[in-house]
Amino acid sequence: MELEKVRDIKLLLLDADGVLTEGKVVYNDEGMESKSFDVKDGHGLKLLMRSKIDVAIITGRESKALLHRAKDLGIGMVYQKAINKIIIYDQILKDKNLEDREVCYVGDDLVDLPLLRRVGFAVAVADGVDEVKEGADYITRKEGGKGAVREVCELILKAQNKWKEVTDRYFNL
Repeated sequence: MELEKVRDIKLLLLDADGVLTEGKVVYNDEGMESKSFDVKDGHGLKLLMRSKIDVAIITGRESKALLHRAKDLGIGMVYQKAINKIIIYDQILKDKNLEDREVCYVGDDLVDLPLLRRVGFAVAVADGVDEVKEGADYITRKEGGKGAVREVCELILKAQNKWKEVTDRYFNL
């Protein structure tokens, strides 16, 4: 793995289903959808944002549960029903004045391949499909929805020498 690629990251862009969640869609008898999210992933995202690295979510599905989770974490950039993720990605780059090399994308399935091929640091979750893992710069040890996002957050923070800065409050009381 090339740590140089990670040192330039200014935006972590995430797929939702299969990355922030285990990829399961659960409906109750009334047709209401529910999802579960890993709290350690959430804390990792908070640490990343505390270090001034932006976080955005881009997904092909639409989910109120995802919006609630994003709001809870303070993630303002959430793009749902993204049929063509590249169009939205290009707009994010323009709006944030970023280059491909400054973006890390985490994906798990075939629809993520176009973005994974563009970004500076491409990440596949451990339980992603083979084609995604083959095209990734890094494959997480953890599965989607089970700590993979936290792993990526820590990797970025440590490579950028920001880990101690954002975690000092827990060790130096």
